[in-house]
Amino acid sequence: MAEQNWVICTKRADFDALSEQFHIDPVVARILINRGLEESQFEAFLHPDLDNLHDPFLMEDMNQAVRIIIHDIEEGHSIRIVSDYDVDGVMSNYILYKGLKRIGADVDYVIPHRVKDGYGINEEIINKAIEDGIHTIVTCDNGIAANAALAKAKEEGLTVVVTDHHQVPFIIEGENRQYILPAADAILDPKKETCKYPFDDLCGAGVAYKLIEALYIKREVPKDEIYQFLEFVAIAVICDIVTLQDENRIFVVKGLERLNYSENTGLRALIRANELSDVTLDTYHVGFKLGPCINASGRLESAIASLELLLEQDTDTAIAKAQEIRSINEERKEMTFRESERAIEYLEAASPMKIFVIYLPDCHESLAGIIAGRIRENYHHPVFVLVNSEEEGVLKGSGRSIPEYHMFEALQECSDLLLKFGGHAMAAGFSLSADCLEAFSDRLNELCDLTEDAFIPKVKIDVPMPISYISEDLIAELDGLAPFGKGNEKPVFAQKDLNVLSAKIMGKDRNVVKIMFESVEGYTSEGIYFHAQEFSDNIIEWFGQEEYDKMIHGWLNNVRLNVVYYPSVNEFNGNRTIQLQIKRYAMATVREVL
Repeated sequence: MAEQNWVICTKRADFDALSEQFHIDPVVARILINRGLEESQFEAFLHPDLDNLHDPFLMEDMNQAVRIIIHDIEEGHSIRIVSDYDVDGVMSNYILYKGLKRIGADVDYVIPHRVKDGYGINEEIINKAIEDGIHTIVTCDNGIAANAALAKAKEEGLTVVVTDHHQVPFIIEGENRQYILPAADAILDPKKETCKYPFDDLCGAGVAYKLIEALYIKREVPKDEIYQFLEFVAIAVICDIVTLQDENRIFVVKGLERLNYSENTGLRALIRANELSDVTLDTYHVGFKLGPCINASGRLESAIASLELLLEQDTDTAIAKAQEIRSINEERKEMTFRESERAIEYLEAASPMKIFVIYLPDCHESLAGIIAGRIRENYHHPVFVLVNSEEEGVLKGSGRSIPEYHMFEALQECSDLLLKFGGHAMAAGFSLSADCLEAFSDRLNELCDLTEDAFIPKVKIDVPMPISYISEDLIAELDGLAPFGKGNEKPVFAQKDLNVLSAKIMGKDRNVVKIMFESVEGYTSEGIYFHAQEFSDNIIEWFGQEEYDKMIHGWLNNVRLNVVYYPSVNEFNGNRTIQLQIKRYAMATVREVL
């Protein structure tokens, strides 16, 4: 197991008082404080309720956007939706299309092709809208940075409504930031500096939902009808990895409830195609099964296929479309695995680098970001993956970073070598001439001032909790904090100096190890870890073959571990036992930051 730093969260509060006030365990109170919640936010977090969603008219320009669209409907003007090609874009497009149709709009949609068009609305899409006699363009999950395209749209007399959730572009003049908004008749984006909406981390589908909610209010559509879109917002929130707090937590909790009984023919077909019909769907199934299928069509083909699946009403046709999308995703997974292996080979053959710059000439450009993310996860270094583009002599790249390295600022320092670039601290996209590749890699590494400590992953521990404290009631409270994700990470606990009484290798592929632990105080608990070979190799390396053999036979041994875990209840043959899901482990001398 690679070197790790175990860091214990040390935020302070009166956890006992919070426990009594909100009728929760002090450990749960500590977790909520660790997640950055204020006491005033506890009740809404613990009990997500649709009544706690914010008034859509609090978003700047919402009244203007509603007036424009209602006027278009009353005058019979045509509206065209333009979205991104990822999951958030597809869900945003679906919500706007169905919602606008419901209130009588003459509306159609466009999704740019990832390779042919690139990200977001462009001048060709504007020209096509003019040619087709479109009156109003509504963007979703894009548009806030589309200055040139939207300037042209306004010059040509189109009405433009932007709905987006990305950061507003800016330039720095002295010590001040000057924000640059696109030409548009209304801009819905909670990240606008002047927008006072109470929650600024909605995804694109969340902003689209808010627009339709406002329109439904004005058109006096029954309130419950807006809730049909909750499952689509939930899918987007999970897949776009926005903060799972405030409105996003409500969207996901209530959306997953609806998704498990979805009335959407296309979603039901996709669930069936992924063999999930008999499963209670959670964030894992959305993030790692359904979402990647929806994304795959936008990566390798056209995202229109995913949107049309959601709009399909015939069951047999939907099943065929879902199977095709799943097949595309299987192809995407095979390509990703193959190119990830090539990326590792490239690194092994290259000179040592702090900032990994990897050139994969034959890789599909839509996979560069996925591969960069995988390499970053494996090595905990900032990673840039570059591939050949369709334009001769031009490379396209995607980057994924670690917390200590601001990727967008690093690209700014190389801007003279780049044709274009964009992104934020943790991810970026860019293009450059092929003959600048070596200079780009050299510049990034020369300017990098990270120390070796930055490349050691930090394991953040919520509570150093002895196994003697665990109970089924506590586990139920912890599970009630789900769904877990960005901003509401699954809690992590740790205990030092656990004796390993025994370990048993299990599973058809012998890849699971069941461990019996004993604390210094004499409490015992079962643990389970899903990398048996790695566990065996480490125990032999740390303690020797003889101690390993004793452990396997359940004999008295000297194997002592510090463990990071999440507690769960294991039910087998009617018996319920507390089981530790082991996340990390180390010899009893792990590095800690208190």
